[in-house]
Amino acid sequence: MKRYQAKIDTIDSQMIQLLQKDGRISNIAIAKKIGIAESTVRTRFKRLIDENIIKIVAMSNPFDLGFQVAGNFKINIDLKQKDRIMEELVAIKELWYVVLSTGGTDVDADFIVPRFEDLKALIFEKINKIEGIKNIETSLIMQYGKHTFEWGTAID
Repeated sequence: MKRYQAKIDTIDSQMIQLLQKDGRISNIAIAKKIGIAESTVRTRFKRLIDENIIKIVAMSNPFDLGFQVAGNFKINIDLKQKDRIMEELVAIKELWYVVLSTGGTDVDADFIVPRFEDLKALIFEKINKIEGIKNIETSLIMQYGKHTFEWGTAID
């Protein structure tokens, strides 16, 4: 069995962990904390972004931004059509997280919409119109207890 080979080394891992804690940390601060040249940080940072290994984004609580409805869909699909269905789901703006999964459902998707009327439109006018969708189970988020992306890397 072939093991998955990480696209990063220990220096990249250290940089990523620092960025997961503070996406605004400067290259100079990263260089000092790791003990490498700032130019090395700059070069590696560019490669990590260019190769889509990391993205630097502002993480927010959707409720603080005025959204009234956030939640999760468990979606059962016709697996023979999974590639097309995944493409169509990924193209829906309101779905910010879409994965093919194992277990009781085939697709797990997280959503954020401004109002309940928008949730109705998302379910009935967008998702249910995709051929091959069998059923959708909807869970609403009532409160965030933990919402972080600080999981480090697999080579820590």
